[in-house]
Amino acid sequence: MAMSLVNIIRKGKPVVSALRRRNFHKTVPAAVQVTVRDALNQAMDEELERDERVFLLGEEVAQYDGAYKVSRGLWKKYGDKRVIDTPISEMGFAGIAVGAAMAGLRPICEFMTFNFSMQAIDQVINSAAKTYYMSAGLQPVPIVFRGPNGASAGVAAQHSQCFAAWYAHCPGLKVVSPWNAEDCKGLLKAAIRDDNPVVFLENELMYGVPFDMSEESQSKDFVIPIGKAKVERAGNHVTLVSHSRYVGHCLDAAAVLAKEGIECEVINLRTIRPMDVGCIEASVMKTNHLLTVEGGWPQFGVGAEICAQIMEGPAFNYLDAPVSRVTGVDIPMPYAKILEDNSVPQVKDIIFSVKKMLNV
Repeated sequence: MAMSLVNIIRKGKPVVSALRRRNFHKTVPAAVQVTVRDALNQAMDEELERDERVFLLGEEVAQYDGAYKVSRGLWKKYGDKRVIDTPISEMGFAGIAVGAAMAGLRPICEFMTFNFSMQAIDQVINSAAKTYYMSAGLQPVPIVFRGPNGASAGVAAQHSQCFAAWYAHCPGLKVVSPWNAEDCKGLLKAAIRDDNPVVFLENELMYGVPFDMSEESQSKDFVIPIGKAKVERAGNHVTLVSHSRYVGHCLDAAAVLAKEGIECEVINLRTIRPMDVGCIEASVMKTNHLLTVEGGWPQFGVGAEICAQIMEGPAFNYLDAPVSRVTGVDIPMPYAKILEDNSVPQVKDIIFSVKKMLNV
């Protein structure tokens, strides 16, 4: 029993320090921090447990725990039939996964990098994406294609493409590009439960990054709806729209610009297809300026689509300046680090573009 205030005062001890000691156990616990890697692992673990039709296949996903340790522990928990190591043949194991989906299972097909999905693009586009439509809705293909997308570090041109625009161009696919741990968990669970084929674009450089996760997101029932963007930071001078790793760059740029009196509204797209154009339009009607940020190439990219949607929609009349884009440079990715750094968007590029747009 804690001593009474009377006894504390009699003993000459400060009342305040005693109250602090007494209330120490009432301190709000620190927020739970979870890395992107562990959030993805949680999502797959919970869905494998929830639905016996779900299984994971890909190169090194089982005994090696995944090339990036995203599937750590799943093989030991669920065994060979639910977590399957495949040969190095993307066309082969993607085809097996698509066939399994048509037969009523719900496969998660991991590409070691989406650059290697080019080997299987016929399976993704012609087999998975189009079957539901071509069968008049009789044959769903509930499959998730997942793995790291976009530029990593020091892997040069053949391993550095962003496939967001590539796959979002194709009707029949849903394309998801999460940023933080909460995005990854909630959206991956939604993708696994979806009856449509979903391309789930992760980022290798984000796997080890920890983020605060809310108590709600720790629930096994936590799902983020596909097709809904999120305003990560409110502002009234300019709208920054991005996805994946570059949402963080936008938030960093917004923090710098706020010190100069420029308030940026940062939108995390989360989903590339279907795109939440309404969220972008509502923000543009408030800020009257729009800057898109992405790691992909400029021509026919995600930013280009956003520009077209805004020009064709009601938000066009609210613009006080042309929509601007910050993108990767229009070249194959160089290997040299200094050239690599200058080939993808940096925080300083976003700051420069915002100030140019606002004439400050």
